[in-house]
Amino acid sequence: MAFWNRRKSIDAMHAPHDEARDGPRLKATLSWPHLMALGVGAIVGTGILTLIGVGAGLAGPAVMISFAMAGLVCACAALAYAELSTMMPAAGSAYTYSYAVLGELIAWIVGWSLILEYSLVVSAVAVGWSGYAVGFLSGLGLDLPTALSVGPHVAGGFINLPAAFIIAVVTGLLLLGTRESANLNAVLVVIKVVALIVFVAIALPAFNPDHFRPFMPNGFGAPFAQTGVMAAAAIIFFAFYGFDAISTAAEETKKPERDLAIGIVGSMLICTVLYLVVAAAAIGARPTSAFAASPEPLALILRELGQGVAAQWIAASAVVALPTVLLAFLFGQSRIFLGMARDGLLPKRLAKISSRGVPAVVTIFTALVVAALAGVMRLDELASLANAGTLAAFAAVGVCLIVLRLRDPDRPRKFKAPLWWLVGAITIIGCVVFFLSLQARTQFWFLIWNLVGLAIYFVWSSKNARLAQPGQPGA
Repeated sequence: MAFWNRRKSIDAMHAPHDEARDGPRLKATLSWPHLMALGVGAIVGTGILTLIGVGAGLAGPAVMISFAMAGLVCACAALAYAELSTMMPAAGSAYTYSYAVLGELIAWIVGWSLILEYSLVVSAVAVGWSGYAVGFLSGLGLDLPTALSVGPHVAGGFINLPAAFIIAVVTGLLLLGTRESANLNAVLVVIKVVALIVFVAIALPAFNPDHFRPFMPNGFGAPFAQTGVMAAAAIIFFAFYGFDAISTAAEETKKPERDLAIGIVGSMLICTVLYLVVAAAAIGARPTSAFAASPEPLALILRELGQGVAAQWIAASAVVALPTVLLAFLFGQSRIFLGMARDGLLPKRLAKISSRGVPAVVTIFTALVVAALAGVMRLDELASLANAGTLAAFAAVGVCLIVLRLRDPDRPRKFKAPLWWLVGAITIIGCVVFFLSLQARTQFWFLIWNLVGLAIYFVWSSKNARLAQPGQPGA
């Protein structure tokens, strides 16, 4: 069968696990509270703690609109993910759905884009964590040398060691086991959410409506614009995704037909409300120009309000709790690799499962790559390129939702996205518009990344794919 027609069987995903073919099965130890904590832990992170400053610099107070626009597109994508993940409860997320609905070539492109997304998210969050950690230590009187605390893009910088350090710590935690890391993640998520609530409680009394004027100093913007609401939304988009990491845990979920939808939709609703409230409180407390360039904008706002102790608490909470994002995305990345390796599109050795039930080889490999990136690259560059990979994956999920509803309308669905045609359309159109709003160099490097990926696919992966082997079932 030609590679463009090869599709995985959805029914086969519900068949008993074949250890002889796929290796040991991942242990099913997670329930919906773990998944919701994984989602909130992944979503609430560098986006709101750090990138709110970047977004404010691009859009001014109208960054509120940027948050709302990014939130709407992600909410629709979350509904699409919830429907597809309960139909296809397998490790692999958007890659797996694309393989079953759109075929192997598109699945490879989506999987390759997900590798870009998850890897760069980990690197970006590690850089964001480093900014808060350095600020926190400075408040304690311990100043790290510039050469060892930032990358070479800053004068006097050489390598961001704190960023590499936190990636190593989280990797060690993941290697201990899925349930153990999920339990600690839940505790850290509570700390992070409480910190944001404390920020809002302190900032709201200083609310000044004059800070919202002029509301849209850089205009709304348009595709390819470098500033404005659209440009900010394309970056702020980074602050919302993370719920897709939940879908990668399908194989490790006790009741995936119920718990995946609860975790995906629930975490998205919680985070959208929290983000809008925090953004409003931040802008109301200080003009956007005051914190747009800060690597720790929320802590800076509190310090300028004379709340030094609270600022230190926010910084400490970020230092303690931002690793939940690293944990979620390193977790998801290893499961994407696992799914692609099981399908023969990546080397089989990457699918090796340790005695603790985790894909140890690929987890360590991923950690080494993302630590190297975090050590030398800028936060905004990492976030922007990660967004490109995410937008490609989300658009594919929107297409899968529509195609599967039209092709197979009678297939049982444990969760049904409401107004599926509208949800799918908003997801696809929103992702395309946001992609066009990314910086030109981001689009260029995304194109280069996928050209390299296609070369690998045609030279090696298409020939070694499981469905390319004699005797394997087709669509």
